[in-house]
Amino acid sequence: MRHPALANIEWQDLRELRSVEVVYNVVLSLPFLLLSWYSVLQGWWWLALSASFFFFMAALRQAHDCYHRTLGVGKMGTELILFALSMTMLCSTHAIRHTHLNHHRDPLGKSDVEGNWARLPWYQAIFGGGLFSIAIQWFGLTHGSRRHRILVIVDMLLIGSVIAAAIITMHPILVYQVLVMLLANMLVGFFAVWSVHHGCDETVYARSERQPLVNLLTFNLLYHIEHHLFPAVPTHHLPQLAERLDRATPQWTGQPVIPKVSRHKVTIN
Repeated sequence: MRHPALANIEWQDLRELRSVEVVYNVVLSLPFLLLSWYSVLQGWWWLALSASFFFFMAALRQAHDCYHRTLGVGKMGTELILFALSMTMLCSTHAIRHTHLNHHRDPLGKSDVEGNWARLPWYQAIFGGGLFSIAIQWFGLTHGSRRHRILVIVDMLLIGSVIAAAIITMHPILVYQVLVMLLANMLVGFFAVWSVHHGCDETVYARSERQPLVNLLTFNLLYHIEHHLFPAVPTHHLPQLAERLDRATPQWTGQPVIPKVSRHKVTIN
């Protein structure tokens, strides 16, 4: 149940995406993916890694909107995009969808397999990231309906085919994509869960960032309390929602994701 303090927040007008916004969100990660592959062929490794970082951030945003059906592409389009993201991110997005929606039903509660990662110390959240990735996908595979499990199995067959192709052909793009995405999936628990939920409780259960550059580089993914309170609002419109929350209920948005460094004046006697 949403807290009474949020009852007067206007948000319904933020649910719909215009056609140009739908197209933007559907292709958001593709330029970065293509740039990373081109850079690999040219041997521009730092550019390839930078492009892969932005690809993964953009793909996380796309998958996240697909989980909540806010990408504006309908049911079939949502499933096809999730399959494409599973192949390129090398994780079962259908499995993670089930785990993530459970996270929304019981944020930081006992059944929250995803959110409970935020209870760990930061170093465990980083170095145990591989276990996190396995745990949330295993939960998604072993729970849910028969149809859901079939979708997860298809994801895993697609992922297996990409890895097999990389091993058999040793094509530089395939090998690079597999290695970099495996690393990214090991860090996703820290970035996507720990960073936005650590130190929170079951009342105010997520953080939110207000540094414009940080939000630009992370494709609005760090407007996290806004997303939890109004999950039907697409990520594209979370900045507008954040402004409304800041004006009406600032007590919900006061915990930043990136710690603020306080500046103290030094007095010399």
